Amino acid sequence: MLFQDLCQLVNADAPYWLVGMTEMTRTFGLELLESVLNDFPEVFLQHQEFSFLPNIKFRQGSSSSASSPAPVEKPYFPICMRLLRVVSVLIKHFYSLLVTECEIFLSLLVKFLDGEKPQWLRAVAVESVHRLCVQPHLLQSFCQSYDMKQHSTKVFRDIVNALGSFIQSLFILPSAGNASGQGGPGAAGAGAGLTTQAAFEYRGTWIPLMNVSVQGSAKYESASVTCVCGVAVFCSCVDAVCVFAVANEVWEEMVNACWCGLLAALSLLLDASTDETATESILKAELSVASLCGRLSLVTPRDAFITAICKASLPPHYALTVLSNAANLSNKGTRAVHFFKALHEPMAVQFHCLTAKNIQCMRTLLNLAHCHGAYLGTSWQLVLATLQHLVWILGLKPAVGGVLKPGRAVEGPSTVLTTAVMTDLPVISNILSRLFESSQYLDDVSLHHLINALCSLSMEAMEMAYGNNKEPSLFAVAKLLETGLVNMDRIEILWRPLTAHLLEVCQHPNARMREWGAEAITSLIKAGLSFKHEPPLSQNQRLQLLLLNPLKELSNVLHTDIRQKQLECVLQILQNQGDSLGPGWPLVLGVIGAIRNDQGESLIRTAFQCLQLVVTDFLPTMPCMCLQIVVDVAGSFGLQNQELNISLTSIGLLWNISDYFFQRGEAITEELEREEAVLLKQAQDKGEPLNRPFHPAPPFDCLWLCLYAKLGELCVDPRPAVRKSAGQTMFSTIAAHGTLLQPPTWNIVVWKVLFHLLDCVRKSSTTADKEKIESGGGNILIHHSRDTAEKQWAETWVLTLAGVARIFNTRRYLLQQLGDFFKAWEVLLDHIQSAALSKNNEVSLAALKSFQEILQLVTPMKDTDKLDVLAAMDVPPVLMESLQGSGPGRPLVRSDSLAERLVQRYGAQSSLPPPGEELDDSALWWSAWNTWYRIGTECTRPPSGGKDKLVFVPSQPFLTALIQIFPALYQHIAGGFSMEDLKKLGVILHGAVSVPISSDSSPFILPSYMEAVLTSLQEAVLTALDVLQKAICVGLENLQVMYPAIFEQLLLFVEFSCKPPQYGKMETKHVANAKYNQVSLCPAEWVALNYVPFAERSLEVLVDLYHKTACHKAVINEKVLQNIIKTLKIPLGLKYACPAESTWKLAVSSLLKVLSIGLPVARQQASSGKFDTMWPELANAFEDFLFTKSTPPDNRSIQEFQRNEAIDVEVVQLISTEILPFANFIPKEFVGRIMSMLNKGSIHSQSSSFTEAEMDIRMREEFSKVCFETLLQFSFSNKVSTPQEGYISRMALSVLLQRAQDVLRRYVNDERLSGRCPLPRQQVTEIIFVLKAISTLMDSLKKTQPENVDGNVWVQVIALYPTLVECITCSSPEVSSALKDALGPFKDFMQPPVSKVQNGES
Repeated sequence: MLFQDLCQLVNADAPYWLVGMTEMTRTFGLELLESVLNDFPEVFLQHQEFSFLPNIKFRQGSSSSASSPAPVEKPYFPICMRLLRVVSVLIKHFYSLLVTECEIFLSLLVKFLDGEKPQWLRAVAVESVHRLCVQPHLLQSFCQSYDMKQHSTKVFRDIVNALGSFIQSLFILPSAGNASGQGGPGAAGAGAGLTTQAAFEYRGTWIPLMNVSVQGSAKYESASVTCVCGVAVFCSCVDAVCVFAVANEVWEEMVNACWCGLLAALSLLLDASTDETATESILKAELSVASLCGRLSLVTPRDAFITAICKASLPPHYALTVLSNAANLSNKGTRAVHFFKALHEPMAVQFHCLTAKNIQCMRTLLNLAHCHGAYLGTSWQLVLATLQHLVWILGLKPAVGGVLKPGRAVEGPSTVLTTAVMTDLPVISNILSRLFESSQYLDDVSLHHLINALCSLSMEAMEMAYGNNKEPSLFAVAKLLETGLVNMDRIEILWRPLTAHLLEVCQHPNARMREWGAEAITSLIKAGLSFKHEPPLSQNQRLQLLLLNPLKELSNVLHTDIRQKQLECVLQILQNQGDSLGPGWPLVLGVIGAIRNDQGESLIRTAFQCLQLVVTDFLPTMPCMCLQIVVDVAGSFGLQNQELNISLTSIGLLWNISDYFFQRGEAITEELEREEAVLLKQAQDKGEPLNRPFHPAPPFDCLWLCLYAKLGELCVDPRPAVRKSAGQTMFSTIAAHGTLLQPPTWNIVVWKVLFHLLDCVRKSSTTADKEKIESGGGNILIHHSRDTAEKQWAETWVLTLAGVARIFNTRRYLLQQLGDFFKAWEVLLDHIQSAALSKNNEVSLAALKSFQEILQLVTPMKDTDKLDVLAAMDVPPVLMESLQGSGPGRPLVRSDSLAERLVQRYGAQSSLPPPGEELDDSALWWSAWNTWYRIGTECTRPPSGGKDKLVFVPSQPFLTALIQIFPALYQHIAGGFSMEDLKKLGVILHGAVSVPISSDSSPFILPSYMEAVLTSLQEAVLTALDVLQKAICVGLENLQVMYPAIFEQLLLFVEFSCKPPQYGKMETKHVANAKYNQVSLCPAEWVALNYVPFAERSLEVLVDLYHKTACHKAVINEKVLQNIIKTLKIPLGLKYACPAESTWKLAVSSLLKVLSIGLPVARQQASSGKFDTMWPELANAFEDFLFTKSTPPDNRSIQEFQRNEAIDVEVVQLISTEILPFANFIPKEFVGRIMSMLNKGSIHSQSSSFTEAEMDIRMREEFSKVCFETLLQFSFSNKVSTPQEGYISRMALSVLLQRAQDVLRRYVNDERLSGRCPLPRQQVTEIIFVLKAISTLMDSLKKTQPENVDGNVWVQVIALYPTLVECITCSSPEVSSALKDALGPFKDFMQPPVSKVQNGES
C-alpha cells in the first residue's frame, strides 16, 4: 500500500493508503521509491501478490521519462536523474519480472547516450549504465535474453557500442562546442606543464580527472565529469564481462558483441591517459579481455586487444610505423606483419622517446605473456615482436644462456631513455627472463605456439639481415635458447622445430646471426646431454640420437665459424660425456670426420684434437661397431691436404688403433659376432643380403681389412711424406698383426689390398710428372734425388714392392694354403718385372732386391741349411751376405710365434708343413726363372735407335743385382736346369757385361787404369758361372754335358781382352785407351768397361775348370781344347799389340798349362780322331806367337825384353818336352810345322833398329839357341824312329850350314874391299850371329852320338873351317871375339874319327 501510494503521489494522484497526504514533490517521491525498491526487493520477489507492482512502476517510470516535455530545464534534470535511478534499481532487482520492459528501457537508455542529447542527459545515462554494468548477472541476462535471440534487439552490443561512441565523442568535439571540454589546456590546464593533475589528453583535447560524487544533484555539464563517468562505466563493464562465469557460448556471444566497441574505446582512453592509475585500470581491462578471448579461442579479438597493448608499449610514432597494418591482418586471423622491418626502415621521427607509460604497458604485456601465455596461441608472435622491438630500443643484448643484459646497440634507432627507464632496465631484463623461464609451465600446445612464434620472428630477422651490414636482431634466437634450456625435461616435444630453425640460422650469411645460431644449438645439445633425463640417455637411445642429430647436421654448413663451434662442442661433449655416448658414437665420429680440404687449418686441427682424444681415451668405451668408423675418420684426416703434420700423425693413430685391435682381439671379436648375428637376422627377415664391407669375411677380419684399405688409400696420397709413412705403417701392421687374420681373409688382403695398391702405385709412377720441383714449401730445399714427382713416386714404388715381397716371405706358409697362390705369385713377379724394367734406377734396383728377397727368405729350408749349401758351392761370403739381406725397409724374420698364434686362435696347426716335408713349389721357382730371364733379356737388349735417339742403358748396380740373383734362384731350379736354360743364362751374362756406363758415373764405378781389378758386375758374372759349374761338378753325371757351354761362355769373355763387345750401335770410349784420350774434342757419352781384368780372370777360371774337366767325355767330344787354343791364338798373335801386356803373357802361361793337361789326353784319343783339327790350330798359335808381326814398344827396357824372351823359350821348351818326344802320336804335318818353326827360330835375324849396346840382347840369342838346340837334339837323337824325322833334321842342318858358309864368304870379301872403312852395322851383326850359331852347332855336335850325325853334315862343318880362318884378318873386335868362340870347338874334331872295320879289315 505504501509503495502504491508513493507511486500515486509521484504521479500527482491521490494516495490509497496514506490518507491525508495531498501532494509530494516528485523528486522526493522518486528517492523514496528508489530507497524502498533498493532496500526491500525481497518483498516483491517473495510475495507473488506484490510482484505486479514493480511492473506497474517500471511502466510509469518509462512513460514519464519518455514523455517528459521538459518545458523548464531545472525541474526536468532532477526528475530524469532520479527516475533513471529508480528504473536502474528496478532492472537491477526485478529484471526477471520485467524482461520485456527492460528491453524497452535499455534501448531508450542507449538513445540517451547519443551525441545529440544534452551533456547532462548523457551523463545521467552513463550513470545508469554504470549501475547496470557492475552487475555481471545482468549483463549475462541481457545477452541471453536479447542478443542471443534471433529477432531480438542486440541490447548488450548496443550498450557497449554506445559507450564506446560516447567516449570517442568526448575527444572529437568541435572547438566551438562545450568550452569546458576544449578549454582545459588553456584555462584550468594553463599550467599543465607545472601541474601533475591526472587527465586525458588527445589531439589537443585535455580532460582532467576529478573525483565527482555520482550521487550529487548537480547537473552534469563538465566533459571531465562525463569522462570520469564513462571510464568508470566502461571499466565496470569489462570487469563484469570477464569475471562472471557462464557457459562458453554465452561468453563467446558477449565477447563477439562487445569487443569492437571495447577495443575502440579502451585504445583511445589508453592513448589519451596521462594518469598512471587510470592507465593501469585501462591496461587491466584490456589484459582481462585478451585473456578471456584466449580462453575462448577467439583469435581475432584476442589478437586485436594484444595488438593494442603492444602498440601502447612502443613509442607513438614507432608504433604507428610498426603496427600500421597489424590490426587488419590480426582481425582476419592471420599472423602479424613483418614487425622487424620497422627496425631498418627510415623513420619519420629521428628520436624515439620511451616513456614511463610505454614501460607500464610493457609490464602489462609481460604480465599477459607470463600469466596467460597458455591462451596466447598464435598471438605469441605479436607479443614477441613487440618485446623484440622494446629490447632493441632498450639496448638489451643476449648473454650466456640467452639472457638479455643491458648494453647499448652499436647501430639501431636513436632512442631517448629517461632516467627512470634506465633504472628499470635490470628489472625489465629479469622480467623478460622470468617470462621465458615460465614457459616450462605451459602445456605442450602452448609451448609449440611459443616456439613457432620465436622461429617466425627469427625468420623475419634473418630476411632483414640479408645484404644488411647493420646489427641483426638476436632476440628470437636468444629466447629460443632460453626456452629450450628451461624445458629440457620435455625436450623431445620442441627439439625438432627448435633445432631445425637454428640450423637455418647457422647458414645465414650474417656472421653475428650465424654465431648466435651456433651458440644456441651447441648450448642446447650440451645441456640436453648433461640433463638427467628419465630414463637416462644410456637407456634411451632414441633420445640421445635425437639430441646429437643437429650436431651432425651442422657438418653440412659451409661456414668455417659454424664448423669451429660445432667441433668445440664435440670436444666439450667428449670431455664431459665421452664415457656415456654409447649409440651416439657414430654421429659424433661422423661430425669429427666431416672435414673437407676447403676448410682451414684451424678447423682441421680442432677436429683432429677430437679424434686424438677419441683414440686415446674412448676406444674401450665405444661399441665395437664404431671402430670401423674410427678407422675411416682417421684415414680422412690422413687424406686431407691442408696440414701435413696432421696427416702424418693420423697415420700414427691408425697404428695405435691396430695395436688396440691386437690387444683386445678376443673381446672385439665376440662383440662383433653378436652384432653380426643380429644384423644378419634382420637382413634375412627383410629378404636382403647383409650389406657390409668385405662380406662374407668374419667381422673382426673385416675390421682389419678396412684398416688396411684405408692405409692403402694413404699409400697413394699426392704427398710423398704421407705415402712413405702410410706404406711403412701398413706393412709393419700386417707383419705385426697379420696372424690375427683367418687364412681365407688373406686372399682379400693379397688381391684387394696389396695388389690393388701395387697397381695404383705403378700407374701413378709411370704417369708422374718429370718437371723439377724447386722447393718443398717455404724455405725447405729438396734433394736432387727427390726433385721431381716421378722421383718421389719412385720411392713409393720401392717401398710398396719391398713391403709386398716381405709379406710373401713372412707369410708364405699361410699364403700357400690359398687356392690361387700360384696366380698371386705370378702377379707379384709381374710387378717385380715391370718395376725392374723401369727407367728409374732406384725402382729397378729395388725391384731386384725384392726379387732376391723372395728367393731367399721364402725357401722352406732352414737358414743354416741354406748357408751350408752355398758354402758347399764355394759361394763367396760377400755374396752370401747380399743374398741374406732382407731388402729395403726393416728386416723381418719369420716369427717363432707364428705357429703358436695360429694354434691359439684357430687351431690351425695343419697350416704349417709337417717336419721334414717341403712344399711342392717347383712351379714357383720356374716362374721366377722365366721372370728373371725376361728381365735380363729386356734390360740387356742393345738399343736399335739411331745416334740421335735417346736411349736408356741399365746401370751397373742394377745389372750386378740382377746377376747376383741367379745363384739364389739356381738352388731352387738346379734339378731341372737344362742346356737350353744354360744358353739363356749365357745370353744374359754376355749382354750384362757388354753394357757400357755413363761417362758421368764412370769415375765412381771404374777402377783407375793402373788397378787391374774387376767391377762388381764382372765379379757377379763369374760367380754365377762358378756356382753353376760347381753345382754341375757335385751333381749328377747327366749335368756334365753342360761343361762345354760353360767353356764357350768363358772363352767369349776371354775374347773381350782383345775384342771388347759392342753394345748395339752405341759409340763408346774404351777405358783401355783412356790414358791416350783424356782430352777429346767429342768425348763419347758412354764408356765401355775395362774388360782386360775380366777376360784375364775368366781365363784363369777357364784354366782351372779345364784342369778339373779335361778328361770328361763332353769336354773331349765338343773339342773344348781346340776352342781354347783357337781363342788364345788371338792375344798370342797380337802379342805386343794387345791392349794390355798382361793379356798375352797370361794367355801364354794359360796355354802352357792347358797343353800340359790336354796334350796327354789328346795323345790318348789320337786314334779316335777327335783332336785331329786341334793340331793345325795349335801350330798356328805357336807360329803367330813365336814369330809375331807386332813390334815391341820403343820404350821397352832390356830387362823387359829378356823376360819376354824367356816366355818364348818356355814355349819352345814345351815343344821339346810335350810334343816332339811323342811325335809318333802326332800328325806328321804338325811335326813338320814344328820343325820348320824351330829351324826358323834358330836362324831368326835381329831387328834393324837395334843399337849396338842392345844388339846381343835384342837378337833373341837365347831363343835362337834353344830352337837350334831343340832342332839338333831331335835331329841327332837316338829316338828318331821315322825317316820323316831324320829327313827334317838333315834338311835343317844343311840349310843352316850352307847359309853360314855364304855369310862368312861374303863378309871376308866385303872386309877386303872396304879397306879402312867399317862395314855396315847390319852386316857386322849378321856375321856375329852366324859365328855364334856355328859355335852353338859345334857344341851340339859334341853332345850328339857320332852315329846319329850324317856324313854330309861333317863335310859341311869341316868345309867351314877354311872360311873361318880367312876371317881372322877382320878389324872388328866383336867379330874377332865371336870368331874365337866359333874356332874353339874345332880342336875336338882335328883328329879323324875312329875308322870302321869292314870285312874284317880296318
